[in-house]
Amino acid sequence: MERAVATIDRAALVHNLARVWDLAPAREVFAAVKADGYGHGAGVVATALAEAGCDGFAVSSLDEALQLRWAGITRPIMTLSQPLTADVLAAMGEHGITPVIFERAHLAALADYRGPELAAWLKLDSGMHRLGFPAYEARALTADIKAMTQVRLAGCMTHLGCADDPRDPLTHHQLACFDEALTGLDMPRSIANSAGVIAWPASHADRLRPGIMLYGSSPMTDRTSADLDLAPVMHLSAPLISRRDLGAGEPIGYGATWLTPEPMPIGVIGIGYGDGYPRHAPSGTPVAIGDAIVPLVGRVSMDMITVDLRAAPHAAIGDRATLWGRGLPVDDVAQAAGTIAYELFCRLTPRVRFDVL
Repeated sequence: MERAVATIDRAALVHNLARVWDLAPAREVFAAVKADGYGHGAGVVATALAEAGCDGFAVSSLDEALQLRWAGITRPIMTLSQPLTADVLAAMGEHGITPVIFERAHLAALADYRGPELAAWLKLDSGMHRLGFPAYEARALTADIKAMTQVRLAGCMTHLGCADDPRDPLTHHQLACFDEALTGLDMPRSIANSAGVIAWPASHADRLRPGIMLYGSSPMTDRTSADLDLAPVMHLSAPLISRRDLGAGEPIGYGATWLTPEPMPIGVIGIGYGDGYPRHAPSGTPVAIGDAIVPLVGRVSMDMITVDLRAAPHAAIGDRATLWGRGLPVDDVAQAAGTIAYELFCRLTPRVRFDVL
């Protein structure tokens, strides 16, 4: 009996890429595949997206970029948060990887670089205050980079901090700040993350950097994945390994934190925090068995969770439960567990077997 299995649906991934193009046509799309493709397998994700026409990929580090190259990805790759040293730049030049410049130390390293021409992007801080140069320095910085012999300034970018909430005024401020900083500077621009693609047309610019929407999760506070016609890419399932009928008032699991309110069936599913299922998921977190949604009850164990089977009285040992995916949106599970879909995807452990459709 298979234990936890994560099935990756490449057709769903391609569908979600098409949704990006529907919302922001005629833009370059650099898919975010950092953190091993948000836990989905970077090589599988990038290969499927490249075959579907994605222009390039955004990762966190040089190591992640090289993993894509070793997986056979030849399309452009940009690193979003890689510190730049002489050794790093030499590897980037050798493998055709595009650095993002966000610290003054990067400028000195680039000035000394003598390898194959590097196409670099300059990151400006328009108000999120995480990475990037102050936006008002854009003109001086672009001049400095253009003076470097082996570096070509490919464009300027920024990142949106609150685009998931259409009511938050910070996004308006960031867009205005970025636009003002680049007034009179003719170069490609990149702003939009997934939320920008969906809700902020003014952020679409030249190059999009969608992430979570490609994997079928909504980045928005006010719209679901179904609202946005996004398809789940990961379907996480595990078997029902035990079931029993208990009387009223019986404790369930470690700490006896949940008591049966009446005589009822309890099921045990073969997945736990050792597989990456969130230990902090509370009683009531949804799980799907067949067409029924049943609540998790009691504490999550390393290898097992327990569920209330009253809504699925005919569930049998060996039936597979859906932890998230088709029939149970990952966003619903994340909301119940007090986290976000990104974390659920990324925390799965090597004990989970991955299949690819």
